[in-house]
Amino acid sequence: MARPGFGKRSAPGQAPRRADDFAHLPAREASVASHLDRLPEGAAMDVKTLAKELAAYGQQAIRTALQYLGRAGYLYRRREPVGEGRTQWVFRTYFSRTPRNEAWWKRFLKGDAPPERVDATPGPVPVLEAEPVPAQPPARSRAYKALATLGRTGDRRLTLSASECAQLEPLVAEWFARGAVEADVVRAVASGLPPEVHCAGAFARRRLVDKIPPELFHEPADPPGPAPAADKPECESCGVPGPPEAFVEGLCRPCRPPFLQPDAGDGGVDAAYAEEIHRRAAGIRRSLRPRRRDRGLQGPAL
Repeated sequence: MARPGFGKRSAPGQAPRRADDFAHLPAREASVASHLDRLPEGAAMDVKTLAKELAAYGQQAIRTALQYLGRAGYLYRRREPVGEGRTQWVFRTYFSRTPRNEAWWKRFLKGDAPPERVDATPGPVPVLEAEPVPAQPPARSRAYKALATLGRTGDRRLTLSASECAQLEPLVAEWFARGAVEADVVRAVASGLPPEVHCAGAFARRRLVDKIPPELFHEPADPPGPAPAADKPECESCGVPGPPEAFVEGLCRPCRPPFLQPDAGDGGVDAAYAEEIHRRAAGIRRSLRPRRRDRGLQGPAL
């Protein structure tokens, strides 16, 4: 309950309570109106108290619902003096289960409103307006952010407006396309400033145009060369490469001794080559034979 003299004040001439009194209202507003209708006379109706009693809604939701019920004719707030010789002014809230129009409420507060419901026809129920959703700031490009922070990262005299940042954004984007970074842009625009910068936007544009880096280019790749030839055997004497069939015992034809030269007539080896082979084989056989001791027949010594 509120303090004496405050809280809920019911309007006269209300229709009997029914289950569908607030069925035409939005769900939240219908719930709050049903709760207010059940409150006794003099009960607290401030936002904080109602938010504690209706735990499903916060204070902001309760405040929005009360404003809607006031526009629909169920609530009426009036600034009145406290009375009893006090000069304090307060807001008192009146509730009516039957919606009233603005004219009825004014006549009621003057004390001449009839108790009957003949003059109680409310106006059209207002449409609940959705709570405004704060607009999300547009996403900014890397180039725009570099320009927007130029006054902090470079020099305060180069602080640009939003319009100047939008106009210079394509130039900085071209810098980034050519391999530059934010530090390169700041260095090009803010280095070696004159004593006075009268127009930061025009000054930055001039430097961005004059000092833009060259375009990136890629050197064409060398055409593929011929496939490397397979390794060929070489002569052990002179190192000349050639096919395997051109070598005999690792020697090419000019480097071979006469006994290794093939016969030009029949393609076989000549007689000297065969004789050398037999000679070498006979030497090997002799070296493998055991040596015999010559035992002479000598008589005993006298």
